[in-house]
Amino acid sequence: MTDRVKPRLSRGLRDLLPEEMIARQRIIDTIRAVYESYGFSPVSTPAIEYLDVLTGSAGEEAHQSIFRVVGPEEEELGLRFDLTVPLARLVAQYQELPRPFRRYQVSPVWRADKPDKGRFREFTQFDLDSVGAVSEIADTEIIAGVCDTLTALDVGGYVVRYSSRGILNTLLAFAGIEAVRATDVFRVLDKLEKIGFDKVRRELTTGYTDSSGDEIRGVGLANEQVDRIARFLEVRSEQRSEVVAQLRELFAGVPGAEEEIAVVETLSRHLHALGYGDDRVVLDLSIARGLAYYTGPVFEANLLDAPQFGSIFGGGRYDDLVMRFSGQKVPATGGSMGVDRLLAALVHLGRIEPRRTTAEVLLTTMDPALNDEYLAMAFELRRAGIPTELYLGKARNIGKQMKHADRCGMPLVLLYGEDEHARGMVTVKDMDAGRAASAQVERREDWIEERPGQQEMPRAELVPRLKALLGRIHGERP
Repeated sequence: MTDRVKPRLSRGLRDLLPEEMIARQRIIDTIRAVYESYGFSPVSTPAIEYLDVLTGSAGEEAHQSIFRVVGPEEEELGLRFDLTVPLARLVAQYQELPRPFRRYQVSPVWRADKPDKGRFREFTQFDLDSVGAVSEIADTEIIAGVCDTLTALDVGGYVVRYSSRGILNTLLAFAGIEAVRATDVFRVLDKLEKIGFDKVRRELTTGYTDSSGDEIRGVGLANEQVDRIARFLEVRSEQRSEVVAQLRELFAGVPGAEEEIAVVETLSRHLHALGYGDDRVVLDLSIARGLAYYTGPVFEANLLDAPQFGSIFGGGRYDDLVMRFSGQKVPATGGSMGVDRLLAALVHLGRIEPRRTTAEVLLTTMDPALNDEYLAMAFELRRAGIPTELYLGKARNIGKQMKHADRCGMPLVLLYGEDEHARGMVTVKDMDAGRAASAQVERREDWIEERPGQQEMPRAELVPRLKALLGRIHGERP
């Protein structure tokens, strides 16, 4: 016998058990349905890319988080840190792809960040992108797709905020900041909501020591330059048109400002035409997005009832990324839904019902002499589209079998013993209804007599009757 290995996980990684996976799959299926209604098609790219493919496009902070991998041929490889850079490589490599190319992809990504509560080194992203369209309508569709997705997921209140890297580039000119400092400045501004303006100011100037004792290096801007950034961040309103008006006043006389302002104004007009008003989409100039490859409109989404989870969607336009691989400028825009963060928020809000199994029905096995009947019944239900588990455990006690159904969250239990078989009937136990009714019954004798949540169905009518009952159960659940 070999030495026993202690079961354990590396830091920042986790196992996902059925309860999490079933809820995740429901979210993914809902997002996929919305994206496909927009005409986006699925692709898949490898988890491992050449290291030079991943580096040099998203900024130093992203590149420092890459997991390095050495292949059997001693090649320098890395685990993808997002799905956008591999998409740019794919578009450059497969010139026969149609343009515009509209794709979605749901896959895990890896970042060697410092693990923290709710922050993992492996997580799942669900991206949608439009490659080859220069029109602001393409950006509008990304934002609209996010709105429709969050509505379909029944997340409650949400807001999508957008701005533009072009506006931020104009801010550099307004504040007298050299263009070579853009990446560092935008990276710090992207932290505004998380750390507040006081720490942003210190990081943009001299730096500071954070609560953990880490030294946060300063960008080296002058106080006067940061004062101008502060004036820019004070431009805000609940109405997109008012933000545009204030922006025009602030940037009056700045070269190229009007052209960039027109981009966010056009986006606002398109969104209004589609019915996405100021209550759902906000023009928020503080949106920067940390990755260096963004070139135009940028956007992110937050849940109003769960602000502590931060943005659950983020993205923007990246017109220069494909050019790094093909030498040709290819317009592109898109974004990423954080599946793990979204799931955590929906669980917190009570909008996801925990389930430990995909089965809707547990068929108990009370009498070994009826095993062939149990098998036939289980496969009849499955072929009719009713997910069914046939109990195969050791317990013969019916109470223990029902406890298994209760622990796994199955709504229905079927009892079929010698008596039911002789009468051509099946006893059906509605677990939720039984719990609710039994809570109101005071005497055990009354519970036995009333048998709450329990009914009989003819064996010959089991499939249509069960489908109707499940329809009622799911219609009552949130």
